[in-house]
Amino acid sequence: MLHELLLALVGYTGDLIIDEREHQESLGISVTTDSPISADSTFKLAPDLSFIEASERDVIERLISLGFYYRELDRFATKSRDLSWIRSTNNTPPLPQQLVFLRGKTKNPSVYRRAIANGVVEILSVYRSVVLNVEQKLLSDPMPILATITQGLNKFFVLLPPLHELIVEIERDDIRGGKLLNLLHKRCHCGVPELQACFQRLLWHGHQVMYNQLASWMIYGIIQDQHGEFFIRRKEDMIIGSEESPSENFGKSVQKSPDDASLTDWHLGFHIFLEMLPDYIDMRVAESILFAGKAVRVLRNPSPSFKCQDTVSHLPVSRGPQKVQGFTGRFAFHKEFSVDTKMVVEELLPQAEADKIDAMLKKLKDSSEFHKRSFESAVDAVRVIAASHLWQLVVVRADLNGHLRALKDYFLLAKGDFFQCFLEESRQLMRLPPRQSTAEADLVVPFQLAAIKTIGDEDKYFSRVSLRMPSSGITVASSQGGLLQRSGGDVGLAYQGTAPSELSLDGWDGISLEYCVDWPLQLFFSQEVLSKYRRVFQYLLRLKRTQMELEKSWASVMHQDHTDFAKRRNDRENCSISQQRRQRSRPMWRVREHMAFLIRNLQFYIQVDVIESQWNVLQARVQDSHDFTELVGFHQEYLSALISQSFLDIGSVSRILDSIMKLCLQFCWSIESENSPNSSDLDHITEEFNKKSNSLYTILRSSRLAGSQRAPFLRRFLLRLNFNAFFETTARGVLNVVRSRPTLPDLPQ
Repeated sequence: MLHELLLALVGYTGDLIIDEREHQESLGISVTTDSPISADSTFKLAPDLSFIEASERDVIERLISLGFYYRELDRFATKSRDLSWIRSTNNTPPLPQQLVFLRGKTKNPSVYRRAIANGVVEILSVYRSVVLNVEQKLLSDPMPILATITQGLNKFFVLLPPLHELIVEIERDDIRGGKLLNLLHKRCHCGVPELQACFQRLLWHGHQVMYNQLASWMIYGIIQDQHGEFFIRRKEDMIIGSEESPSENFGKSVQKSPDDASLTDWHLGFHIFLEMLPDYIDMRVAESILFAGKAVRVLRNPSPSFKCQDTVSHLPVSRGPQKVQGFTGRFAFHKEFSVDTKMVVEELLPQAEADKIDAMLKKLKDSSEFHKRSFESAVDAVRVIAASHLWQLVVVRADLNGHLRALKDYFLLAKGDFFQCFLEESRQLMRLPPRQSTAEADLVVPFQLAAIKTIGDEDKYFSRVSLRMPSSGITVASSQGGLLQRSGGDVGLAYQGTAPSELSLDGWDGISLEYCVDWPLQLFFSQEVLSKYRRVFQYLLRLKRTQMELEKSWASVMHQDHTDFAKRRNDRENCSISQQRRQRSRPMWRVREHMAFLIRNLQFYIQVDVIESQWNVLQARVQDSHDFTELVGFHQEYLSALISQSFLDIGSVSRILDSIMKLCLQFCWSIESENSPNSSDLDHITEEFNKKSNSLYTILRSSRLAGSQRAPFLRRFLLRLNFNAFFETTARGVLNVVRSRPTLPDLPQ
């Protein structure tokens, strides 16, 4: 009887101790490993045993429940550790009967579940050794008793039932990956030290898989996740259209350059899969892991063109007083010139740094317990290493600061002489509505003339700038050769069958710039960032064009007036007529001065108080920071400050500013196009301008804007506008608004 009990304790039933499930099936065969795991114990004493007392029956049935738990745990471990599914992935097709068998085996393979099964096997091996010791005691005891078995296996009544509940939940809910780690981590919080140590050991086995995946991702930039259990996952390609033929898809894949693939990987290629992210790993830590892997992936897979440029920049050169910088242009290499790719990759991410990351992850892997603080500290250290080397790549090797300055020069109009010359050269062209078919082509000559007059040969960034009108498909290149890059194919084909319509008079407001960004600066200057630059550029160019037209209109009319005066100075009658005309024109020139005053102050506020101040802040941060992620954040804050402090994100203010600029242009064109301007039109323009300008002043002086930190220099702008209380007085009269005069801070002496 005792020997049959010992066999039942390791999962083997017989005549005295039976499995009710097998008995009910009456098949006479053992339960296969693919049978579902039972939630309740099915090991029972045979009902026809009359020589066992009721008290002994209770003790024996309590003991044999351990055998049931052992068998179920062993079945789970055997099933989870089965690697027969690997044979289904080889090139040899399986037989039909094998295919049916493999489908059952490979329903949901899981590396994490296999790791947990290894931990279960460790616990069961301890259990088997205890049963063996109990058997030896029984054999050595001349009077074996049941209490010996109970005393030897007593601690497993605490361990095996919770473990059985665990595997039942895993099988029932198909728990895998990070969900499995979550479940084990919650089970570790219990008041039984033995059971807690058991669950911690299982969690340790699960963490071994996670650390291996982290090492692959954070050292090599590769995701080792065959079954979709890692919380870092590659985004599926959603662009593959069902409407396109396979040949078209193949052509698109061939045309995709390595730089495009690297850029897609950085911005859209990978994401955090929240369903598999363990709850005890914070989102901030997961984002650091995601960034570190993407950064390592970039550092280990540099662009071929960058490798060539980087190798040329590090060739031996003659020593001189100037610092030698890397070339950023395109070079034609000789065939005998070879690039040591491995050397370049090791320079971007030295092997010593990779070994350091590996050592930190190995230390976490060898720890018997998971310490959240140690884990977060190691991840932060890896992120700092990756961010530092990415900073070295983008800021130092790719000359980030030079490109930032180029964007400021051209997109933020820091090179005012160039844009002043461009607007003057294209002034007569912009007096007419732009034509859709030739709008950009018409701008080629003034754009190139302005470049020849103002841009020197030492400006290596101007070749990256191109002018574009969004309504058409031609890009005006900034090179002085006058080449046109067609972005939309043949422009003539785009307008076949349609009449050549013209845009409105303000269609020139759509002029924008494009900037050619090479790898790895594409990681920093995304399309979203460049679109913000274009938005600010269009606003500043309209403002400068308005300011120039106001000045040109005054100069033109004054020149004509002086010419007329010189002709008629000896004719007293005509001289008196000229004096009367001057008297009638004074209100008109007073309005022009009001317009120019507002535009000049607004332009000064944006260029000096906003752009220059924010540029100085950005430069200080770039000098102090050695972290790529910090730089990205600082640059985003820089662009956000430019947009917010220029009021481009406030619809009411931006609409008023647009209306004011349009009114100014209409005023200039009206007084220049006619010898005697229509007084009713000018009165209407004057009335609208007064309303819009005073509405603008009223909105800007409100406590919501002037009293907030949104625009720290707004009060200075209001002080310049209202230095003699003119705007405040006019605002009361036009808008019928009575407010107290705003208190302005004292300006520094």
